[in-house]
Amino acid sequence: MVSVPVLDSNKKEAGHVELPEEVFKAEIRPDLLQTVVRWQVACRRQGTHSTKTKGEVRGGGKKPFKQKGTGEARQGTNRSPLMPGGGILFGPKPRDYSYTLPKQVKKAGLRVALSHLLAEGRFIVVDELNSDGKTKSLAATLKKLGSEKAIIIDDAGNTNLKRATSNLPKFKFLPVQGVNVFDLLKYDGAVVTKAAITQLVERLGENNVQ
Repeated sequence: MVSVPVLDSNKKEAGHVELPEEVFKAEIRPDLLQTVVRWQVACRRQGTHSTKTKGEVRGGGKKPFKQKGTGEARQGTNRSPLMPGGGILFGPKPRDYSYTLPKQVKKAGLRVALSHLLAEGRFIVVDELNSDGKTKSLAATLKKLGSEKAIIIDDAGNTNLKRATSNLPKFKFLPVQGVNVFDLLKYDGAVVTKAAITQLVERLGENNVQ
């Protein structure tokens, strides 16, 4: 177990929480992080790019010029890829870039990302984050905690916290089920409530936090 201090909204120590080493002391593997991030980015691609082929461009009913005597290569239609405004050969078409990744690889990537943040002192555990839905009060609390750009992780039912975070450009609220490697690495740190720690450990298939 790894003992981590629990802070209150004034950055005063309010106890300790024991984190399982299987989740928060994983070997730092950049290759595993890259694998998961590449999968996430690929799944986010819209894949809506499209070009028109010879059969889709407008026109083409009339032969552009006579067969012989012009000195030009013979053409039967102005829709040819060789003509200006013609179709595109082997151009991009709408496609799905997503692919599947084993669940164990996803879990392992999350463990590595969480362990990385904890090892660098960028993983802050707070007793709770109560909010009235106002951005100003939440910004003041986060400033006291010393966070400038971070992921805020709490239970999905904390709608006031989610609402207050939405207007903070350098912070992002994530429910426990939405925690992912890409966002953990994109932001400078993570502010996690004690209740969310328990759910995180349960999600990653380890023993409950003490």
